[in-house]
Amino acid sequence: MAGTNTGSPVFDRIMTTVTSGSALAQAIQGSFPTAVTEVYSTAVVLDASAIVGVCGYLKDAPDLAFDYLADLTAVDYIDYFEVVYQLLSMGRNASATLKVRCQGRKALAVPSVTGVWHAANFLEREVYDLFGIDFPGHPDLRRIMLFEGFPGHPLRKDFLEFDHRTIAAAAQERE
Repeated sequence: MAGTNTGSPVFDRIMTTVTSGSALAQAIQGSFPTAVTEVYSTAVVLDASAIVGVCGYLKDAPDLAFDYLADLTAVDYIDYFEVVYQLLSMGRNASATLKVRCQGRKALAVPSVTGVWHAANFLEREVYDLFGIDFPGHPDLRRIMLFEGFPGHPLRKDFLEFDHRTIAAAAQERE
């Protein structure tokens, strides 16, 4: 994958190159022809069932070498959720963005990528805790920021429908 060449040797060496969605999709489709469901200017949307294989490929392929999971988060769009993966190739000084869509509001699940990047352990637990998205295959999926028994997931847009007195009561029960 070619990076952006600005003509400035210093600038090109120190600035992280954002991998375009089309270049990323092309690289992925060579090994996973049905994995990419949508392509954006700087991201690709993947089928959830392909996420572990694609991430392993992007990490291990020498010409890609996305060896660092910089962030994993989620976005609630009301009709669906997106789990967003921000990847970095330290050797190539390049970044890439992957997304996986979860339709609906219940039984949300995306396979865990903890086997690819250990950093996913904390990040998937955070998304589980704050958004309620399950990560099958995670070695220790439990709340990481809120106490066990906390009702709901506070970064979901439907969290406001909870009676906050219930949360206060649950907190008092812990004391």
